[in-house]
Amino acid sequence: MVGGKRAAAKSAVSAALLAVILAAIPATAWAGPVLDDPAREAAVAKLIEDARESPPALRVLLRGMPKGGDLHNHLGGAIYVEDFLTWAGAKGWCVDAGGLGVEPPPCPAERGIEVYAASNEFGMDRLIDGMSTRAFQRGVGANDVSGHTQFFRSFERFGKMSGETAKMLTAVRRIAAGDNVSYLELDHNTNTLVAVVRAAGDAPLAEADLAAVYAREAQDFAPLVPRARAELDADEAAAAKAMACGTPAAEPACAVAVHYLFQALRALPPRQVYRSLILGFMMADADPRFVGVNIVMPEDAWLARRDYGLHMAMIRFLAAKYPRVKLSLHAGEVTLGQVPPQDLKYHIAEAVAAGAKRIGHGTGIAFEDKAEETMARMARDGIAVEINLTSNAVILGVKGADHPLNLYRAHGVPVVLSTDDQGLLRSDMTNEYVRAVREQGLTYRELKQIARAGLAYSFVPGGALWSDPVALVPVPACADFATPSCAKYLAGNEKARLQADLEHHFATYEAERLARAKKVS
Repeated sequence: MVGGKRAAAKSAVSAALLAVILAAIPATAWAGPVLDDPAREAAVAKLIEDARESPPALRVLLRGMPKGGDLHNHLGGAIYVEDFLTWAGAKGWCVDAGGLGVEPPPCPAERGIEVYAASNEFGMDRLIDGMSTRAFQRGVGANDVSGHTQFFRSFERFGKMSGETAKMLTAVRRIAAGDNVSYLELDHNTNTLVAVVRAAGDAPLAEADLAAVYAREAQDFAPLVPRARAELDADEAAAAKAMACGTPAAEPACAVAVHYLFQALRALPPRQVYRSLILGFMMADADPRFVGVNIVMPEDAWLARRDYGLHMAMIRFLAAKYPRVKLSLHAGEVTLGQVPPQDLKYHIAEAVAAGAKRIGHGTGIAFEDKAEETMARMARDGIAVEINLTSNAVILGVKGADHPLNLYRAHGVPVVLSTDDQGLLRSDMTNEYVRAVREQGLTYRELKQIARAGLAYSFVPGGALWSDPVALVPVPACADFATPSCAKYLAGNEKARLQADLEHHFATYEAERLARAKKVS
C-alpha cells in the first residue's frame, strides 16, 4: 500500500511540477526533461552501482549529482589553507619561526609568506600540512599526533588570519557551486559579536544564576546586534560584487543560497559559553539570515564535558525566551575510549530534550543508555542527524561498518550528509557521497533521499514543497502542481523554491548522464 501511494505521488510530480515552475520562472531557465522518471532513475542507479568499486569512476558520476543542502559547514573550516595563506601574504603576514603557523608583521623579510613560498617549496608543504589534516590523512606523523589533535590544533594556527569574511563567503559558495550543492547553512559568527565573548571572564556560574545574568547581558548586548547585522551586510555585498552577482557576468556561485547558524562556544568557562549563547539567540531572533543557533568546539574538552548539563540548561532557558529560534546542536561527537564511559551515555538524548531540531555528528549514539528511545523520538519528531563521514573518520577514527549512519537509517531517523570543515579536512561534498556509496553501501535512490533531506530538514525560511519528503507527497497548495495556487506558493516560500529547483536538477542530471553513457557505449 505504501509503495502504491508513493508511486502515485511520484507520477503526479513528473510533468505537472515542471508546468508550475514554468508558470513562475522564465521558461528558458526550466526547459528540460520530465522531472520524475523511475526508469531513468533506475538506469542512473545502475551506472553508479557498476562504478561502486572504482572511486575515480564513482566520483565522475557523482560530482554532477545535485546534492541539495550542506547543513553542517563551518565557514572558517571550509576554506583551504592555501587561500588563507594567499590572503595573509597579500597583507604582509609571515611564517612563524617554527614553520608550522603564521603571524602578523613585523617579522624578518625572509619569513614573509610570499618570499618564503618562492624560496622554500618544501617549507610551504610543511606549513600547509601543519595547518590542516592533509599530511595526517596520508599517514605522515600519524604516530605522533591523533587526528583529533591535528584537526583542532589547525584552527589555532590559521585562526589568527580571520577577518576575511567576504573572501571566505566567496570561496565557499564557489566550492558549493562546483560541487552542485544548492544551499549552505553556514556556522558563522560576526566579528562584532565574537569580540565580546571572552570579555565575560571566568567567574563561576550556576543554573540558578541564568535568569539574572541574562537580564543584564541582554540589555548590554542590544546595541551590538545592529552593528553585527551591518557587518554581515557589508561582507555579503563584497562577496556578491566579487562574484559579479546581479550582472550578466554573474558566476554560478551566485545561485547558491546561504543562511547562517550562530555558533556558541562550549569549551570555555561557563560565563563565556553563556554569553556566546545569549548573543547567538539574540542575533538569530533579530536577523532572518541567521536561521538558528549551534554549539561547537570539542565535545570531549575538559570544560565541555564538565559543564555539558549546565550548557543544556542554558539552551533550554534561552529557547523559552526565544521560541522562534531553531537549534542544531553538536552532540555525540565522541566515541569509545575517547572520553570516560559516563560521557558516552546521554549527550544526544539531552540535546534532543533541550529542543534540538537537528543533531550534529551523533557518532556516539550506540553508546548511549537510551539509544533506541532517542532514535525513536528523532524519527517520530523529524529530528535529522548530520552525518560527516570524513570528519568522523579523521577526528574520531570512526568509519566503515563502525559508523552509525545505517543504524540511524534502520530506525527511521532522517539523515543528511554534510562536510563539516571541508577545507581543513581536504574533502568536499562529492567525496562524502562517494564514501556513502563505498563505505556505507548507499544506492543512488538513497543518495537522492539524502539530498532531498538536506533541504527538507534545513532551517530555510518558508513552507516546504513536500508534506512527506520521503514519499514526495506535496503540500495541499500544490496538490495539483499545474495551478496558480502552487505557483503562488512557490513564489512565497524560499524552501519550496529550492526543493522545486532540486527536482529539476535531478531530471537534468539524469538525462545528461544517460545521454553521455549512451554516447560512450
